[in-house]
Amino acid sequence: MKYGVADYGMNVYEGGLFDLEERLETLKKIGFNGIERLEAGETSSAVQRAIVFHRMGMDFATVRGPRIEQNLEWTCAFGKEYVWLTPGEAVRGRVNMETFIRRSRKFTATCRKYHLKAALHNHLGTVIENQQELDLFMKECPDASLLLDIGHLACAGGDVCGTLERYYDRIAAVHFKDAFIKDDTIGLDRWTERLRFCELGGGNVPGLVDWKGVAEILRKKHYDKWVLVEHDTHLNEPAKDLSVSLENLKNILE
Repeated sequence: MKYGVADYGMNVYEGGLFDLEERLETLKKIGFNGIERLEAGETSSAVQRAIVFHRMGMDFATVRGPRIEQNLEWTCAFGKEYVWLTPGEAVRGRVNMETFIRRSRKFTATCRKYHLKAALHNHLGTVIENQQELDLFMKECPDASLLLDIGHLACAGGDVCGTLERYYDRIAAVHFKDAFIKDDTIGLDRWTERLRFCELGGGNVPGLVDWKGVAEILRKKHYDKWVLVEHDTHLNEPAKDLSVSLENLKNILE
């Protein structure tokens, strides 16, 4: 098993990723094995960044470039397993389910040519937000894998443990986070005002995000892929929050 960080929240807190080596060194000291995505603007930059990872004894799960073709080519070239399934527009209300599924089938077919998995990342505010939508998508796109975000699914009323069990053989990686409800009178259409995602154990609604249950399932099944901690919002120095989450995860997984 590899412990990684989906570092979107770090970028928000710090204003961006200004020094890859510094970030990897910080995460390595905490005990992480890498970050989810190597991001680069051109092939030479992607190669140079991969060298940094390798030289520091760190790793990444997938790659993101400025174009979808580069995501596929670079991820394949670096021998990684999955890419994010990104078949065009995904914002809720701006694309319908039928269109998203049609495009996703085309995307997964292309990924097969590269021997890559196309992993759906369920997310609030997108066409695949709740349990019903996720189950429909997984049925209609049988070649798709799942990058399961337990926080987003739980906050949309989904069953994270049941989902993990049901689609375990299609899991590409798991995003771990907890949730703090800021104002439960606000609907999911304004989810960033309703809640913020936080470190494991930092949620204020017991049992809302059953991260312990998900970790226990992974332990029992001897899961050996990436476990990715993602805190969309940091109120403290990111390293502090991430250390808490990693310790809580390792207490269950090891």
